[in-house]
Amino acid sequence: MKKSPSKTAHATSPAKTRGLTREAVLAISRHKQEPTWMRDLRLKAFGLYLRTPLPNWGPSLKRLKLDRLIYFADPGTRLASRWEDVPSDIRDTFESLGIPEAERRVFSGAGAQFDSEGIYHRLKELWAKQGVIFEDMDVAVRKYPDLVRRHFMTDCVPMSDHKFTMLHAAVWSGGTFIYIPPGVKVTAPLQAYFRMNTEGAGQFEHTIIIADRGSEVHYIEGCSAPRYVKSSLHDGCVEIHVKEGARVQYSSVENWSKNVFNLNTKRAVVEADGSIEWLGGNLGSGVTMLYPMSVLRGARARSDYLGLAFAGPGQEQDTGMKVVHAAPDTSSTARTKSVSRGGGIATFRGSVRVTPAARNSTASVSCQSLLLDNCSAANAIPVIRVDNDASSASHEATVGRIGEAELFYLMSRGLDEEAARKTIVNGFFEPVARRLPLEYAVELNRLVELEMEASVI
Repeated sequence: MKKSPSKTAHATSPAKTRGLTREAVLAISRHKQEPTWMRDLRLKAFGLYLRTPLPNWGPSLKRLKLDRLIYFADPGTRLASRWEDVPSDIRDTFESLGIPEAERRVFSGAGAQFDSEGIYHRLKELWAKQGVIFEDMDVAVRKYPDLVRRHFMTDCVPMSDHKFTMLHAAVWSGGTFIYIPPGVKVTAPLQAYFRMNTEGAGQFEHTIIIADRGSEVHYIEGCSAPRYVKSSLHDGCVEIHVKEGARVQYSSVENWSKNVFNLNTKRAVVEADGSIEWLGGNLGSGVTMLYPMSVLRGARARSDYLGLAFAGPGQEQDTGMKVVHAAPDTSSTARTKSVSRGGGIATFRGSVRVTPAARNSTASVSCQSLLLDNCSAANAIPVIRVDNDASSASHEATVGRIGEAELFYLMSRGLDEEAARKTIVNGFFEPVARRLPLEYAVELNRLVELEMEASVI
């Protein structure tokens, strides 16, 4: 893999770029000192974006004023490899979000992004010596141009996929690049945290994970934003390449504020005997449209999806998963859990396709929804298509309420009604929390309790 010298100083920064024009796209590319191929990719995506209408299905996007967004917000600091070198005001923000040094020691590497730029990135020497690459995405474009170019919005998430992948490709900034060499098993998770801190802005981080043959990695993302009056947009993209016999675990806890439209795209392409495990928690955000997708391209490839969504007052959580079985003997499972309260709407959209080539494949989808009052809603919209007679697919969906008997039992043990409801909801989400590292599981439980109190900020 060819390396080029790393960037030592910023070009003239576009600062805060409001509104989307061709010149704004070029300004972002110049600021990042990108190669010609990336600049041309951005301009091609921008042209496609201008010609493509907004989607007319799912939650309404009328309140999203794309022409008023800030498309690039520079925090005014260089990327640091030591936490002490991050400016104190930005460092304090991340510390207050629960990312202290004690927690960071749990991970093999950690990264942090503030608005449009990475501000911290570090990989433990143990893994660097084994050839693991864990870089800020902007840095990876310069240091590993050939490797990035082969995998950046090509066969996993094409830029032309939908309007918001086109927008993302035009203005992406920051993110994470991971490469795991053949046979290397990273035994502790890699972590990145993304903070959107500018009012009326968009965040467009790009993540690429390449797990080479027989390798293993667990990557965890955390996301948040403070509450503002103006609407904001999160339009990230995650591309995961699981090579033959490799295993990738991807976990994400997204806690955007309720002024954010979360329109993320996540997809994995899995080769023979490989596996992808998705774990997703969606809390906060006014509107979420997120459907991680697995393309099982090799024989015996596997996909497992476990997700939760919490829809409170004024929220639409439109989430789910997609799987394409494109090879024989492939298997997929999907389990989702949602809670709706205070008029919130939780919608599950599941799409499973088993192609003629995917003989002897199995797919299973389970959707469980919990309603906490009479004014909220839960929907399940499954689409399953099986194009051969040697495979099987199943779907089940249940909607329930917290029973009086359960509340009475817990209250008889000394809990008041509010505490009893929190205990039941935490128990409902427990299968998701159990799959996270302890620090994130504790944080997830805390966020759920805050949602129950309608006090998330």
